[in-house]
Amino acid sequence: MQKYAPWKFWLIVTVFVAAVMGAAPNVITVPSWWPASFSKPLNLGLDLKGGIHLVVDVDIEKVVAQQVSDNINVIRRTLREAKIRYRKLDSNDTQVSVVLKNPEDADKAARLLKKTLFGYEMNQPEEGQLVFTISEREAKEIRSYAIEQTIEVIRRRVDALGTTEPVIMRQGDRRVLVQIPGYEDSARAKSIIGQTAQLEFKLVDEKGDLEAALAGRIPPGDMIAYFEDGRPILLKKRTELSGKDVAMARITIDPQSNQPAVSLKFNNQGARKFDRLTKENVKKRFAILLEGVVQSAPVIQERISGGTAQITGAFTTQEAQALAIVLRAGALPAPIKVVEERSIGPSLGQDSIDQGLNSIIYGFIAVLVFMLVYYRMFGLFANIALAFNIILIAAAMSMIGATLTLPGIAGIVLTIGMAVDANVLIFERIREELNNGKTPLAAIDGGYNKAFSTIMDANVTTLIAAIVLFQFGSGPIKGFAVTLSVGILASMFTAIVVTRAMTYLAYRKKKKLKSLSI
Repeated sequence: MQKYAPWKFWLIVTVFVAAVMGAAPNVITVPSWWPASFSKPLNLGLDLKGGIHLVVDVDIEKVVAQQVSDNINVIRRTLREAKIRYRKLDSNDTQVSVVLKNPEDADKAARLLKKTLFGYEMNQPEEGQLVFTISEREAKEIRSYAIEQTIEVIRRRVDALGTTEPVIMRQGDRRVLVQIPGYEDSARAKSIIGQTAQLEFKLVDEKGDLEAALAGRIPPGDMIAYFEDGRPILLKKRTELSGKDVAMARITIDPQSNQPAVSLKFNNQGARKFDRLTKENVKKRFAILLEGVVQSAPVIQERISGGTAQITGAFTTQEAQALAIVLRAGALPAPIKVVEERSIGPSLGQDSIDQGLNSIIYGFIAVLVFMLVYYRMFGLFANIALAFNIILIAAAMSMIGATLTLPGIAGIVLTIGMAVDANVLIFERIREELNNGKTPLAAIDGGYNKAFSTIMDANVTTLIAAIVLFQFGSGPIKGFAVTLSVGILASMFTAIVVTRAMTYLAYRKKKKLKSLSI
């Protein structure tokens, strides 16, 4: 017992005081030297705090079709640079087809396009025709990336709502789970999350015949679009700029109409594109489309080299703010649809909290009584360590920014039972040492030393299982795994270190000790 100096005990006390301050910064004044990042309230999950639960379905096949369609411009540019003429260039959901004017250019075109179109399989069904079909491996990678990009965009949009600790994760092959604790405006959340925010800048075809186009004779390379009031306009199909070129978007007031508008600032690449667009098309009109609807079609009066633009329309302040949020967060790679929606009220969350706390309290009291009756003084040491254990769990979860859920509370209840398990092993080992005729102090040392390996093996095995649950589980399983992992580590520390320190303080001056209260 002599090797346990009092300073080690006070070091332990300091650790616990710091842990309590980390767990309850709203109750205890945190000293200046304590890191502010460790002084955060414990976050509550959706099942405790209430909020919104959404499951959205991502139209990933549309992403694949768009990727295939985008290669038309790549093929067109490649053939023009090689001075290879073609009669027809078309695409569907999985294929791009090109028909050459001179069939003798097929071999040369095939060599060039094979180097350009990675992940595509080529065949020649007819002389002078090349068909490129996207491979299943390439399509699978595009679908997977679309889900990942959707999760990232949704996360940025939800963060802009001012909420904390949202849960946004993949669910299956094409769905995303979104949980927003503490947020109750489901209509606004769905509007911001679900808006594709497809922003496009296209030139207006001033020379085309709009009436003929409306009658079905649309000029090659053109398309018909509509304003919000239903007025048609003839545009070039080619998109000069898109939402990918936007670096910043914020709500402003249009000085001409005194109505809310959205000001855009392009990134470096977008600024160069916009500079070239306005330089080459002075006195021409270009249209700004959002979700395929023309918002405005202003005339380019002069070259604009500052990399800024403005979207005007019949926006309310809230609509303009929502549009700015989704443009800042970026466009979704594909349309999404909400397939499941649940709103959880805070009263349900409070009921869950009350029931969970009751389960912890009842379990805690039962363990306290059993340990105190069965192990007497050493049971008191175990009970004090158990209280430290619960405090340490709350502090650790607060420090790492974990979210407490109802399954997480179940993990804490389980940890309460497991926390005294190590003490039971130690105390029973001390009893065996006493029965073997050793002195009380030697029995204490032998009990702690010989039980250590058994405690370590048992807890490490459980910790590995908790890590596996966290790695491969989702939602409630992860919440349970987090509290179980933190609880295991805390219980090992309190059982081995804290109880031993208290035992040292109780018996350090009793050199002629004849019996133990165990």
